[in-house]
Amino acid sequence: MLSETLWSYRMACHGSTKCSPYELVYGHEAVLPREINLGSRRISQQDKLVADDYKNLMLDNLDDLNFHRLMSLENIKANKIRIAKFYNQKVRARRFSEGELVWKVILPIGSKDSRFGKWSPYWEGPYHITRVAPRNAYFYETLKGEEYSRVVNGKYFKKYYPSIWVNLL
Repeated sequence: MLSETLWSYRMACHGSTKCSPYELVYGHEAVLPREINLGSRRISQQDKLVADDYKNLMLDNLDDLNFHRLMSLENIKANKIRIAKFYNQKVRARRFSEGELVWKVILPIGSKDSRFGKWSPYWEGPYHITRVAPRNAYFYETLKGEEYSRVVNGKYFKKYYPSIWVNLL
């Protein structure tokens, strides 16, 4: 019963490191005041130790500290890989080919035209993709043939579907 009560008062371990920040800094678990008042098994055994034995145990904990830190680093890496895996399942890369018509986002995002207020458009265009550069980057030009010299990442484009009501040429 006492151990169940004490368990709820222990410091929480972080999900990514699998240990508490205190343990990563000092090499052992923190002793909480509640634990001292209740007289836990750990505290009673610690009180029975001679000063030299206690010192040696603390130094042993410091020797294990590097191991705990390396294990925490490995846990963080594994957690980042797991999170990236689930994030990448939902991300769909936008790929365009030469000659495709696209909309381009108006950068910086959030800038508003004073004429339209909050109804300002977020996309402009349409544009032709003229060349495909590495790593999902594209050169583009207006429909009149004015080519832009800067490449733009594909995440700032979306496919343009011409309306039957608008004559593009």
